[in-house]
Amino acid sequence: MADPVSRRRLLAGGALAVGGAALAGAAAGSALAAPAETAPVPLGSATEPFWGPHQAGIATRPQAHAVFLALDLGPGVDRAAVVRLMRLLTDDAARLTQGRPALGDTEPELAAQPARLTVTFGFGPGLFRAAGLPSPVAPLPAFGIDRLEDRWSGGDLLVQVCADDQLTVAHAHRMLVKDARPFGTVRFGQHGFRRAAGAGPVGATQRNVLGQLDGTANPAGDSTDFGAAVWIADGPMAGGTTLVLRRIRAELEAWDAVDRAGKEFAVGRRLDSGAPLTGTFEHDTPDLTARDALGFPVIADGAHVRRARTTEPGARIYRRPYNYDGPAGPDGRPDSGLVFASYQRDVAGQYLPIQRRLAEADLLNEWTTPIGSGVYAIPPGAEPGRYVGHQLLES
Repeated sequence: MADPVSRRRLLAGGALAVGGAALAGAAAGSALAAPAETAPVPLGSATEPFWGPHQAGIATRPQAHAVFLALDLGPGVDRAAVVRLMRLLTDDAARLTQGRPALGDTEPELAAQPARLTVTFGFGPGLFRAAGLPSPVAPLPAFGIDRLEDRWSGGDLLVQVCADDQLTVAHAHRMLVKDARPFGTVRFGQHGFRRAAGAGPVGATQRNVLGQLDGTANPAGDSTDFGAAVWIADGPMAGGTTLVLRRIRAELEAWDAVDRAGKEFAVGRRLDSGAPLTGTFEHDTPDLTARDALGFPVIADGAHVRRARTTEPGARIYRRPYNYDGPAGPDGRPDSGLVFASYQRDVAGQYLPIQRRLAEADLLNEWTTPIGSGVYAIPPGAEPGRYVGHQLLES
């Protein structure tokens, strides 16, 4: 049996030698036995596939917990070093998502319950520069509503880790950071949450910290509309997509001072059901032409549902957001909001038109403030024996 330390050094190459990290021996692990088709899969034992034409964690039904980890590559990291890094991280992710410990994992027991773990990789403009390649993505233009902070923005490599168990996310996060450390430094780790697994019906639209249903207009993950909106069709990025990640602080104390009618007026939907103000059920189509008895639009010109609405399937985005809730600031005010993750084929053609409309006149801007922003190319998936991003790094 091959020495695991030697195998890891082979994967990482010279960058690990520079880092000087010694690796402990890996404990043996095996995939969990597949349950009978009629038996429910225990929450902790459930797995999502890692290999395939698309990376997992996008069309995957959203898990309860997430961390969005951004890394800045170190000086001297070139394309060869990026390839070594991605070989190493791909190997880690392929193991961890199937309930097996990463090589050199000193706590293999923490990997035994994958809880639908997914690991998704994204490349920022800085990674393409380091690799000597043209970047298919660029930072967003400035918007008047932005109050961006460097600590929540940018990053050369983005790693999205999601699972239905927070300990699983924390362990995978630690393994990936440990193995990436010789190649760079952590820029940020944005932690997010949804309702706990099993707390509501499978597939139900999540609520954000403002209390509104968030993602009602999303295309279904297995639909033709989803493919048209999300997956890139050709070139080295075929099967991949792009990610816009925005950290949006919610001004909860100001929101709490607004009555229910005012909140629903700003959103354009009822808070209890998510139905548009012109409808009865969550997925009813908003009637943007409807007028009240005084002749005013039922759904206001600045209502969020009107400003964000897109009818063309190929111009839509796929929202996969998470809430965040950090420690209160020195003044005692809550630090809560949304880690907004938007996936689309084309940032300029799909995301930016929506964002411009929102920045121009969305009533919710009164109670929300973007404080972080990043744009990343999400490479296609990989097959066993390859690594995520090989289509781009070997082109």
